[in-house]
Amino acid sequence: MDRVFWTDPYQTRLDSRVVSVTGSEVMLEATILFAESGGQESDRGSIDGFPVIHAEILGPDIVYTLAEPPPFAAGDLVTTLIDWPRRYALMRLHFAAEIVLELYYKAFPGLEKIGAHIAETKARIDFLFEGSIAPTFPDILARFDALVDADAPITSTFSDESALRRFWSIEGFAQVPCGGTHLRRTGEIGRIRLKRKNIGGGKERVEITLVPEIGTSTLFP
Repeated sequence: MDRVFWTDPYQTRLDSRVVSVTGSEVMLEATILFAESGGQESDRGSIDGFPVIHAEILGPDIVYTLAEPPPFAAGDLVTTLIDWPRRYALMRLHFAAEIVLELYYKAFPGLEKIGAHIAETKARIDFLFEGSIAPTFPDILARFDALVDADAPITSTFSDESALRRFWSIEGFAQVPCGGTHLRRTGEIGRIRLKRKNIGGGKERVEITLVPEIGTSTLFP
């Protein structure tokens, strides 16, 4: 399966051939519909007008479950559409979380991440961290804003194409294994808010949201 969401994450429409149809489950030769992976939620979209209600990675393939069995069959040409505002919000929050995570790793060598999730309106990262993580926010946000203001190019490509392993990199900052959908430049992220949530037992959660208006990033301890 050709994962076009990797080679062109800004593409919102794709015509491709159907590989198989089993009831409501469909497989395609090529796709722009990202399936949940690495904490990033799946895209919303449709295949020939039929809403996709679930996407599941099965080895090298992705199986899409439609709202009802479709009339098309293997070999047919179908059109896939994605909900672009949702995709772009996910891309921005995903990369915001990636940068925040790397900044914490740089500031606190040996820090352990124990969870992460990227949704359309909010991302979160969970750490093993003693005490409140809120006092770290001003420094993290200052470094984050500097990288956003630099509008640095983001490279996203394969480290091992046969194994479907990918990474993103920003020159002089980091190179990180990741199979999500990525922005072209750091400036696209915009400003963010950080909020602390204590989840007990030496565990701290950092919640990340996008700031819709132009301004400086803000924190909510």
